[in-house]
Parts: sequence; C-alpha cells; structure tokens
Amino acid sequence: MDRQFAETPAQLGYRMPAEWEPHAATWLSWPRREGISFPSSFDRVLPTLRAMVEALLESEQVCINVCNGAHEAEVRAALSRSRGIDLARVAFHRIPTNEPWCRDHGPVFLTRDADPKLAVVDWDYNAWGNKYPPFDLDEVVPRRVADLLDLPVFYPRMILEGGSIDVNGAGALLTTESCLLNKNRNPNLSREEIEKRLRDFLGVSEIVWLGDGITGDDTDGHIDNLARFVSERTVVTVVEERRDDENYETLQENLTRLRGMKIDPPEAGKIDIITLPMPKKIVREDLRLPASYANFYIANSCVLCPTFADPADQIALSILQKCFPNRRVIGIDCRELIWGLGTFHCLTQQQPAV
Repeated sequence: MDRQFAETPAQLGYRMPAEWEPHAATWLSWPRREGISFPSSFDRVLPTLRAMVEALLESEQVCINVCNGAHEAEVRAALSRSRGIDLARVAFHRIPTNEPWCRDHGPVFLTRDADPKLAVVDWDYNAWGNKYPPFDLDEVVPRRVADLLDLPVFYPRMILEGGSIDVNGAGALLTTESCLLNKNRNPNLSREEIEKRLRDFLGVSEIVWLGDGITGDDTDGHIDNLARFVSERTVVTVVEERRDDENYETLQENLTRLRGMKIDPPEAGKIDIITLPMPKKIVREDLRLPASYANFYIANSCVLCPTFADPADQIALSILQKCFPNRRVIGIDCRELIWGLGTFHCLTQQQPAV
C-alpha cells in the first residue's frame, strides 16, 4: 500500500509493540547455501533451523522468505526431515534475500487501534556498516513484505537494524551507543536526530542508551546480545562473572547504566533488573564468537533460547522460565548457528496480531 504520509507513525497513533504481545506469525529468511553466513557449515546448521521451526509451529504460523522455486524445494526437503513439522502450516513467500538475518533486514511492524491497524517501517539497511556486500535484496525486504500484506509503509530515511533496538511496548526503547551512533550507519545524523526518528517512527518516548557490545559481535553492539525487556518495567541483561574475560568491563558498565535509569511512570522507580550469565568463550578459527543467552526469541507460547553445551545453559533457561511462567522456554543447541554470528533473535521477526 504505497501512500505518502504528512504525519509520522507516532502522530497517527502507531507504536511498536513488545515482543511478548500476541503474534500473527514469525517471519524467517532461509539461508542460501551459497551465502556467506555459514561458510563450510551450511548442512551442520540445518538441524538447529529445523528445531527452531518445529518449536515455533507449536506457537504460531511461520512465514519463510525464499529466493525461488528451487530454494523453496530445498527448504521443504530440509524441514520434511523433522516429523514434528507440518509443512501445510508453513507459508513460503518468494522474497529473495542475501542472508538469513530477518531481524535486521525484515520489516518492523507497528500497530494501532484504528484502521489500518498494522503498518511497516522500512528502515534503510547497509549490512551492518557495509561489512557484507551485496545486500541489495535484503534492503528491500520490508517493502516486499508490506506489498504482500497490503500494508502502509513508513520511510524514516535512516539506517537501522531490528536487532539494535528493543521495546517494552509502553514507550521505552533500549539501544546502544556503539551501534546506533556508529558513523558507519548514519554519519550525517546527530544523536538528537536519531532519537527523534526513533520517537517519530516507533512511537516511543524514552530511549535508554547502553554503551558497547560484546566481543565478536560484528553488528557493532546490538542490544539483542546484551539486554532485553521481559515486561514493561523489567530488563534481563547479561553479565560476565569472570574478571579476566574481555567482556567483563563492558557488561559491568552496561549494568551500571541500567541500574541508574528510570522510565515512566517516574513514581514507579527504577527499572527492575535480572541478570543472565554468559557462556564460556567460544573461539572458532581464531575468532571469538558472540554467544549470548540474551539472543532469545519470545513467541506466543514459547521462548527459544540458544544453548552452547555450557554449564551456564541450565542457569539461563531457569532464569528465563521464571521471567515467562506462562511460556515454555526451549533451549536449542546453537554451537553451529553462532558461527554465523547470530542466533534465534537475529533470525526472527514477529508480525503482531491485530
């Protein structure tokens, strides 16, 4: 639905809902064998992807972007190896992509009470600061999805990946300075101008800035590896207990920032903070990988949490289960998936139910 709007989404009553609010579907962009995300390990990633889809289908519809008929046939064959996957409940869409990280290149959906209740924000996309060209197919995914669903589209004219923000659905947004203020994204925009676009196009009023991201995160510090809202006033944040680890100081600084921040209503006091452990350092081909339990995804009836065959896995799962008592927290081994430098939150994008 191609329309020009004189007013911003916020002025029109739109907001970005929290991830725990009801979904109509979860969107994925299936990786291509010739893509760059999983060098020499594509087949080893498939069991994790199958487990993810199987868990999601217990909760909601799954929409998968594929490049063409051959790609769809390949995906169907891969998924059919799992007895728990009913392919009739999977919607395939011919929306080609360069890489599978739908959180970052996919549409950010907005909702409001009046019709049309659902809309899409089409942020510009440059593959995390022009690190991984080409990204021409990924850049137009939001518009393609909006056309498919016949939804209005808003264009902020600002580069932003979905993994760089997290919202509580009630006016607050979490992000990081290391990513959103990085000159490889929007060198001509000031912090104040970036904040204004976030408020205008996501319907938020308060922006909580953390500092740097974890080592090995090629996104320059996405928030979805650091801290996440689990309710309107509660944030889970990863901490590193090993003082000799290179993430220790960074995560302590972010924790200090969170402890000093308040969100509306002010009489309710500070944000409630729950800490998540970090897994032990994972190194592959001399690269430290950005393994983090904060990269979980909240679906309607479950929460998908990456695990790493680490003693902290069960601790993280237990903490998240207490945060989401009405959802089943499912741990899925992501030791191969993290070689692509992301896990479940990076792969998914929720479509709100309206």
